[in-house]
Amino acid sequence: MTDVTDTGDEVERQIAPGGREGRGNLGRWTLVMASGTLVSRILGFVRTMLLVAALGVNAAGANAYDVANKIPNAMFALLAAGVLNSALVPQIVKAFGKADGKRIVDRIVTIGSVISAGAAAVLTIAAPIMVQVYSQDWSPELLALATGLAYWIIPQLFFYGLYTLLGQVLNAREQFGPFMWAPVLNNVIGIAGLVAYIAIYGKYVTGSEFVPSDWTPERIALLGGVATLGIAAQALILVIPLVRGGYRWKWRWSGPRGELATLRRIVSWALAAVVVEQIGVALTTQVASAANPDGEAIGIAGNAAYTSALTVYLVPHSLVTVSILTALFTTMSRFYANGDIGGLRSEISRGARLIGVFTVYATAMMLVIGPLVVRALLPTASNPEARSVTEVVWVLSLGLVPLGLSVLVKRVLFVMEDARSVFLIHIPMTLAWLAVAYGVQALADPRWWAAGVAAGLVVSNVVAVLVRGVTLHRRLGGIDAGRTAILHLKALVGAIPAAAAGAGLMVLGPDPEWFTSLGGALTSVSSLGYGGLVAAAMALVYGTVLRLLRVEELEQVLRPILRRVRRVR
Repeated sequence: MTDVTDTGDEVERQIAPGGREGRGNLGRWTLVMASGTLVSRILGFVRTMLLVAALGVNAAGANAYDVANKIPNAMFALLAAGVLNSALVPQIVKAFGKADGKRIVDRIVTIGSVISAGAAAVLTIAAPIMVQVYSQDWSPELLALATGLAYWIIPQLFFYGLYTLLGQVLNAREQFGPFMWAPVLNNVIGIAGLVAYIAIYGKYVTGSEFVPSDWTPERIALLGGVATLGIAAQALILVIPLVRGGYRWKWRWSGPRGELATLRRIVSWALAAVVVEQIGVALTTQVASAANPDGEAIGIAGNAAYTSALTVYLVPHSLVTVSILTALFTTMSRFYANGDIGGLRSEISRGARLIGVFTVYATAMMLVIGPLVVRALLPTASNPEARSVTEVVWVLSLGLVPLGLSVLVKRVLFVMEDARSVFLIHIPMTLAWLAVAYGVQALADPRWWAAGVAAGLVVSNVVAVLVRGVTLHRRLGGIDAGRTAILHLKALVGAIPAAAAGAGLMVLGPDPEWFTSLGGALTSVSSLGYGGLVAAAMALVYGTVLRLLRVEELEQVLRPILRRVRRVR
């Protein structure tokens, strides 16, 4: 690729206006990102439906695939999401403000790509060891299947890293759309691959035994290879908007001594923090995987069922909360880089309140329509399987509010280049998660082990909000916590009648298990349709109460959506 001039003026032209002017664009940015995430999530739901149709929910093959797929995702969280995602944007924003910023960004992308490639190669070779780390009480045959899948799936780590690196360059330049829309391509490829898999090998029959000889090398290659192809496409497609936006990467391995010292320090602490977190992931995955390793009890949630529940739980978070956070992250980074602490405090408060307006409603909504969402996601699953996933979803939903606030505060600490605090806070978070998960495993029936892992995650996020909030309050001399708390109380007042109205409609309407009798796509469409009606009724009640309480943040969340509706009219 050809390079562009490294002059400061050219670099400034490569990025969109920021600072206070950029704050007015938060709604538009959020809508663009949320729309991309929505399309991706819809396709992801279709992909999950097909995956369940192909492998089942609480089945041996599903558990094996889940563990193999968890390895690159966990390492992605370690090397990309946890380190690059949080550390890069502030540093790239700062770099683009310098005369030689383009060269610095090139160097960051070069080093990050090499590290991701090396990690992918090492972990692929170590696939048998990695599978055993994430499983417990598995038969040799099931371990062999998971290992075979892992050989095909772990190389995704390189493309995950590349996707994050290129995506954060786009985000720092305030080109938010492509990063959120790229997963759509991944899901399209994944859907095509699963359709081919089902056409060749047929659907999973609930209750069928695990037969190792059925899993031929060709079958494993199709299932794992297509999954990796989708991640590769998701990463490489970002090259197009980067080039069109004026950024052309050039290989730069070296630079002035000490140039990346700050980034190296931040990444080191962030890496240590995510190592602690991923130890928790591995150990809690062992707890869930031990509940029903061979899929003999179809009504007991194992590690695959927990992952399905996590998919449902993260939809509202990824759809709205992450979109708000992504837009805020760039503006907060710019405020801090310019020494505008007042602007930073104001942005933190605004973000916490906007997130609160949405997550309080999302919690009530998921508690009410969770069974319908699970039924829509798993149309081919039996009622006992769906119930096992729903129970985990209910527990996880209690953590939507602390999850959003925790991620916000964590990103602020990265903006302030205080990754050491992030690391130290992860220790009590992980200990709380493990304590709850192992406590439930020791005291309760295996049916509740996956739910215990979910409960531990909720407690972990609560601990994070408390500890991170206190840390940030001390560092900034206040974060408008009182105003944020009042907003959450008002939102709770609105959520209670909204939940009551939704629960009433659930009682009056058909039982979620009734939708199973419709079969296939009708099960998904009808259950999701009725769930949408219930959610809309809840939103109407919630919005009415919040308007009576004069919650101005509600209008800020809805303004870009209402503006689009008026344009359509």
